Amino acid sequence: QPKLEESGGGLVQTGGTLTLSCAASPGNFEIYDVAWYRQAPGTQQQKLVASIRDNGVTTYADTVQGRFTISRDHSKNTVYLQMNNLQPDDTAVYLCNARHAWLSYWGKGTQVTVSS
Repeated sequence: QPKLEESGGGLVQTGGTLTLSCAASPGNFEIYDVAWYRQAPGTQQQKLVASIRDNGVTTYADTVQGRFTISRDHSKNTVYLQMNNLQPDDTAVYLCNARHAWLSYWGKGTQVTVSS
């Protein structure tokens, strides 16, 4: 089973940019559909932010459409989430999820904090 590790989170000012990475090991990450979720402070709900299928088709939540871009590099077993024009409402723990058939794996998350 793949182990997922998120990185790239941090503190940024409103309007700033961050790029998150979700690295998988061992290989065969290309067969998984991968999604980024986020969990806002004080909430237990994880909301879908963006997803990319094994064939490269992407989807985005309305709240991030046009600001966030999800992509993947099969050679590096990594999925990225580029986040532009960040807003305070984007503050959350961002988690990576990989799915294939009935299998689902999660990373531990990376914190993104956007200051106003």
